[in-house]
Amino acid sequence: MAAESDLANEISPVDFIQLQEYLEYSRIKVKDAMKEFHAGGKLVHHRFGDHIDATGFSLFLKNYLEVDDFPADLCQRLYQYFQRSERSGRDQSPHRKDGGVSLKAVSCYFSILEDGNPRDKLEYTFKLYDKDDNGLLDSKEVDKIVTQMMQAAEYLGWDVTELKPVLQDMLKAIDVDSSGTVTHREWIQGGLNNIPLLVLLGLKVAEKDGQHVWRLKNFNRPTYCFVCQNLMLGLRKQGLSCNVCKYTVHSSCANKNHTPCVRTFVRSKTEIGCSVHDWISADCESNKCEICHKKIKILTGKSCVWCRRMRHSDCVPLGSSHCDCGRLQHHVLPPWAICAMDQADSGSSLGENYLVNMNSDGHFLQIFPVKDTHPLLVFVNPKSGGKQGKRVLRKFQFLLNPRQVYSLDNGGPNPGLQFFQNLHQYRILVCGGDGTVGWILDAIDKADMVIRPPVAVLPLGTGNDLARCLHWGGGYEGSDLTEILKQIEESTLVQMDRWSLQVIQADLADDGDPLPNDIINNYFSIGVDASIAHQFHVMREKDPQKFNSRARNKLWYFQLATSETISASCRNLKECLSIECCGVPVNLSRLSLEGVAVLNIPSMHGGSNLWGETKSPERLKKWQEVTVNADALEKCSQDMNDKLLEVVGLESVVEMGQIYTGLKSKAHRLVQAAHVTIRTYKTLPMQIDGEPWMQPPCTIYITHKNQANMLMAPSAKTLGFFLK
Repeated sequence: MAAESDLANEISPVDFIQLQEYLEYSRIKVKDAMKEFHAGGKLVHHRFGDHIDATGFSLFLKNYLEVDDFPADLCQRLYQYFQRSERSGRDQSPHRKDGGVSLKAVSCYFSILEDGNPRDKLEYTFKLYDKDDNGLLDSKEVDKIVTQMMQAAEYLGWDVTELKPVLQDMLKAIDVDSSGTVTHREWIQGGLNNIPLLVLLGLKVAEKDGQHVWRLKNFNRPTYCFVCQNLMLGLRKQGLSCNVCKYTVHSSCANKNHTPCVRTFVRSKTEIGCSVHDWISADCESNKCEICHKKIKILTGKSCVWCRRMRHSDCVPLGSSHCDCGRLQHHVLPPWAICAMDQADSGSSLGENYLVNMNSDGHFLQIFPVKDTHPLLVFVNPKSGGKQGKRVLRKFQFLLNPRQVYSLDNGGPNPGLQFFQNLHQYRILVCGGDGTVGWILDAIDKADMVIRPPVAVLPLGTGNDLARCLHWGGGYEGSDLTEILKQIEESTLVQMDRWSLQVIQADLADDGDPLPNDIINNYFSIGVDASIAHQFHVMREKDPQKFNSRARNKLWYFQLATSETISASCRNLKECLSIECCGVPVNLSRLSLEGVAVLNIPSMHGGSNLWGETKSPERLKKWQEVTVNADALEKCSQDMNDKLLEVVGLESVVEMGQIYTGLKSKAHRLVQAAHVTIRTYKTLPMQIDGEPWMQPPCTIYITHKNQANMLMAPSAKTLGFFLK
């Protein structure tokens, strides 16, 4: 086993966790960042041989993690770690006095922490620990792997009391010829079949049908291992649990023979439409068997994956084999509705995303609709709401067929939309913020779908203005997802206007930010609120780990709003722009404005209704292309599907706060119109649906694009949500 001095060479748990937080928000791959040290790269002068100096290492981290002010003390500790690690493996490099750090070691280490496929990560791991580059892992190098993995397990909160011998036996089993060394081939082939190794390396196990999707799990009540049937023991994470079927095992039992995971599709056309139960071992304690109506004791019951009915193991063959998918039958896409087909048999073009919807045998998966159902296609942004998105993803993988639940980190929305293209009756649930909803609506537009499915929202973002307007609440707080699915079943179809935004810059030589989007779903604004949003955006880009929760983000917004109140950076905005609607100029001279907002929905800034309620009983019933008269505007109500935009003026940050808290009923109504033209005469902060940028002088044209099918919840439920 590695000596105590070896343990001192490792990265501390605090540094390891902090580094992972930075990595979670980085979009650059380490192999691309490393190109800067090659000929022609910006950092090549910091390289000497196969080593880089301290300055080069610091610049690499800033570039790779996309952080301008990466903590200097953390950078220094990481640099010293790589130096200590190299000294423990071989003599100090003769290239420089301080030795520098190995380019290969840095590349391999960060490659391991990135998302990737198992084979690539195992390749990187082998290179990282093969210190002498002889193509073998000797006993000392294997011991170092055990040490590092023990620490990784502790960082993850796993109970390591049983882990050390398991890891040692596991790595010994990889040495097939018992030579005392592990070859590259033994490492790759053996590693791909060792569940604890893959989990501790942060690898996603290949998603073959019937293969469990493991994660480390802390069991807060007595739980038994389904393999050895012994109790899970330990104060922290004691074992592995499958995201899909909740099958639980000790880490020491993970590589032993166990019941396969649920099937997610059928392999023969003859099985299409054959609705039968899929029974799995489950924790059925204290529940009654549907056949004999007696209580089910520990480890004696089974549950159907799709309808959730429970039976004693001995009672399984006694009842009907027909499955109706239970309470979620209208949402579930059961395996007998998905069949593995050859491309020639599928009768449709596979497109660029076909690989995502293929099984492990290389067959294309195709949906065959179940009558009188409208299955749910679920998109989850795992980065929304801190770690909330990842939890929601796991929960839906359990409640529904994993084949209908897509992480947007894995290829975006196109694979899911293409998989469901044969269905005429289905719904979409978007789990994320307003930006995620806009992403899905854009993808539906670009897919040019004959049937445009209606979209519901599970709000995981910060503002969630669109979700509020559709009665899905201001933010998901962890309530039972089956209740959300019930609300979707009871929801109402509504149309939502979507608007095209065209920006024509006055001088193409002016250096501004790129336009984040050219479609408005919620709102567009110029001035004070966009300035706050832009400052928030810049800070989040620099230090993403400081903005990983909804509550923390709101505190940052409050702090920035306070600063903006003092600085008033957008005062006298009316002198910097002009507004024209349907050829009619809008008079701004009578107002002192710091902001202008163009509204499509009655919510902005996380719940503010800037247009306000129209209480007059004499509402204008006849549709008008433009309304600018002040008295007439007081009778104009706001609707997200009337093909009209509402334009309001904001006096200050204070006024924004007053409207948000209800001290003031609305902002200044300027105009209601079918299309809007804005001309600006200086560089100003702007935002579309919460995405800010700095825009040089330009002309902005806003015109109607189309309408999207949305689902409105039956009422503004507060269970599991907060409204403001």
